[in-house]
Amino acid sequence: MKNKLILIMILSLAIFSCDNDDDGGTPLPQQGLAGDIIQDLTLDPSITYNLSGEVKVQDGVTLTIPAGTEIVSAVGTGNYLAVLQGGMIDIQGTPSNPVVMRSSSGNAGSWGGLLLCGNAPTTAGTNVTAEVGGLIYGGTSASDDSGSINYLIIRDAGAQINANSQYNGLSLYGVGSGTSITNVAIINGADDGVEFFGGTVNASNIYLENNEDDAVDWTEGWNGTLSNTYVVNTIQGFSTVIEADGTASNPTIENFTAISSNGGLAIQMKAASTATINGFTATGFDLLFEFAGTSTPAELVIDGAGADTADDAVYASSPVNASDFAWATDIAIGSALPANITSDLILDPSIEYTISGPVLVNSGATLTIPAGTQLVSASGTANYLAVLQGGSIDIQGTSTNPVEMRSVDGNPWGGVLVCGNASTTAGVNVTAEVGGLVYGGNNDTESSGNIEYLILRNTGAQINADSQFNGLSLYAVGSGTTIDNVAVISGADDGIEFFGGTVSVSNFYAENIEDDAIDWTEGWNGTIDTAYIVNTIQGFSTAIEADGTASNPTLNNLTAISSTGGLAIQMKAASTATINGFSATGFGLLFEFAGTSTPAELVIDGAAADTADDAVYDSSPTNSSNFAWATGDLEEDQLPSNISSDLTLDSSVVYTISGPVLVNSGATLTIPAGTEIISASGTANYLAVLQGGSIDIQGSMTNPVEMRSDDGNPWGGVLICGNSTTTAGENVTAEVGGLVYGGSNPTESSGNIDYLILRNTGAQINADSQFNGLSLYAVGSGTTIDNVAVIDGADDGIEFFGGTVSVTNFYAENIEDDSVDWTEGWNGTLANTFVKQTITGFSTSIEADGTASNPTLTNFTAISSTGGLAIQMKAASTATINGLTLTGYGLQFEFAGTSTAAELIIDGAAANEGTTYNTSTTVEEDFSWAN
Repeated sequence: MKNKLILIMILSLAIFSCDNDDDGGTPLPQQGLAGDIIQDLTLDPSITYNLSGEVKVQDGVTLTIPAGTEIVSAVGTGNYLAVLQGGMIDIQGTPSNPVVMRSSSGNAGSWGGLLLCGNAPTTAGTNVTAEVGGLIYGGTSASDDSGSINYLIIRDAGAQINANSQYNGLSLYGVGSGTSITNVAIINGADDGVEFFGGTVNASNIYLENNEDDAVDWTEGWNGTLSNTYVVNTIQGFSTVIEADGTASNPTIENFTAISSNGGLAIQMKAASTATINGFTATGFDLLFEFAGTSTPAELVIDGAGADTADDAVYASSPVNASDFAWATDIAIGSALPANITSDLILDPSIEYTISGPVLVNSGATLTIPAGTQLVSASGTANYLAVLQGGSIDIQGTSTNPVEMRSVDGNPWGGVLVCGNASTTAGVNVTAEVGGLVYGGNNDTESSGNIEYLILRNTGAQINADSQFNGLSLYAVGSGTTIDNVAVISGADDGIEFFGGTVSVSNFYAENIEDDAIDWTEGWNGTIDTAYIVNTIQGFSTAIEADGTASNPTLNNLTAISSTGGLAIQMKAASTATINGFSATGFGLLFEFAGTSTPAELVIDGAAADTADDAVYDSSPTNSSNFAWATGDLEEDQLPSNISSDLTLDSSVVYTISGPVLVNSGATLTIPAGTEIISASGTANYLAVLQGGSIDIQGSMTNPVEMRSDDGNPWGGVLICGNSTTTAGENVTAEVGGLVYGGSNPTESSGNIDYLILRNTGAQINADSQFNGLSLYAVGSGTTIDNVAVIDGADDGIEFFGGTVSVTNFYAENIEDDSVDWTEGWNGTLANTFVKQTITGFSTSIEADGTASNPTLTNFTAISSTGGLAIQMKAASTATINGLTLTGYGLQFEFAGTSTAAELIIDGAAANEGTTYNTSTTVEEDFSWAN
């Protein structure tokens, strides 16, 4: 043995004694670490030590491990590092160079971890035998010193011995208060992270990630203090965050934050164990507490009161977050974003980055995300990107290369959170409902950076019934922050939520947000300029929820569209707001004023909110064309929401419409003969040509273009918005979709339509507003429209809103409202029309309203097999019909209001109910191409 020891000293590696002299007697390799350490030993940080077998620091011996040293263990339960009674360890890690202990395999549970055995009291007795390794621990020296541990990372520990015995990451057997343990991270363990078996030792700054059993466990009367702990679990099936067992020794836990993305149990108290927790935040757990055996909530005192076991209990008083452990987690593995960003970091747009766990941009650091960068997050509440107070983000997307963030599997993740120092009615340095993040101060002009052209998908992970992540959460963010062009799509909670602060946002798009598209509370008083909200899903909460004090934020040009009814705006707790420009379409209820709120507190276009059932708001010019950058990608056979350059369809493809499809100014949509387009039903689904845009439908008699709904229920049809004249004015807003129309160019062209069949149109927005088959808003005479059939429409077949356009060869069959309708001074021509009604309850074949513009109709044939009214003239509108055939109607004419028969000239004479009209040459066979 002496010769062996001398040989090892010559190798300048270590001084130790082997457990078994019969193992061949071969000296250990230079990087080996094994056997009993029987003299003081200082490791060399330039060497990676390979731990093999039971390595024990003997009584009277100190093992010193300098900063940056790495120890890699062989795999198996027989491999661990233990400090025996009377031995000492001195781990001298630093934030920039922690000591690392891990297994060679990288698998959880593949080695035994670090064990300290002391002489402090334990209820198990004195000099008792541990459940692992036959180690001896326990005595009478409460202040016993087993050394010092500082900046240590333990990975992959927790090897199982049998069903009842396992190693932990850090096992503390009867360790005394003279021992110093601070800054320890235990990651990827198969059993407990840290377990106290009696003793009086204190520990501080402990990080525990994905430990499969209990992150923290104590028994045998441990009565020390655990300070500043952060636990995160993104794995399934872990046991608890804390398991407390044994006598009522009442240890103290100071500032303990625990996050789970997979539910589970937070704290289990057993055998009447007691504890006091001062500062506790728990997020994402299915159950906060379990009191087993004789334990009761009174034995766990949190923030001065017994544990609250109510289902909706929320604990958010610990300020500890992952940023406190940057030294253990500030490492990007491959494309994974680091958990803590503590210095400036610029991403590479050619890399698709991943988020797994919280990613925190710390005070003094800036995260820069260039245009085109994609971030893909794991789903669940533990996965989000947060900018902390004093940190900054710079998202540099462009309209052609936005930055996009989404989940890997389409399930919700936590989105983006920004925490600032602006004012909030919640106070200063308050703790957020999610993640234990701190926000709030008194610097209303502070900047947290810049966000431009950002798309967020699949956000809104739920923590509990009362707390959820949003797409973009703004906690007391100051007005110096710039946020422009943000789209939140398919979110399980709010799209954007303001928690106080003064920040303003412009160009915000929200699509299918399950809770509130826009939400504010805590006195936010910034501005939103230009917002578009569309919901095609059932059961969403609101387009806007306003809560908190009367801070009166301003919203300019807000358009909200629903195809499923629901509530548009909910005002709560006497919150106030001013909206300048508001269009709302398709909602079952426009406003709800909860609690003490009243309509006077919501001022829209200079007046209190109108709560009448028939109230209509259509003053916002914002539509989805403002957000082509977020919605304009053509995916497979789906037409893009925004067409901003020329697009020619393929007649061999059956295209789909899901949501508004807008042909923007300067773009032409060309639809060849034989093309079929199938739309989702509902008011949010339509094809619109905006002012300056153009459509070219190139159907033929043998190959018409056909558009219909996918289920036979109504959709929004085709709308064309021009710059011709209308009595409504110039650049007015349509009753549907917030579309703008009207100008001073009566000869303008919006394109060409030839041989088009429209089926199942006429979706209803409310009692006064509906889509038609073909809606022509101030369309000019340069537009050519020939050979159009509208069949089975729930509202009008064709409606002219002013304009000068003419239409030739129009067929309407079973239109529930008016087959032909005009208003706002249309003065074009309608030639060769055939109307067929076999349904009951339709309104008219012609409804004429508005000024006396006197359009001309030539060869108009209308046949009904169910009676009804043929022609209704309203508001002194005028018309001239040359060639009219009416068959089967109960009443040929109705002249409402100030209208008279003299205002409708048919074949050179005023309309006469007693006359039989059969002079039109148009017959049904002319439209055989449509049937």
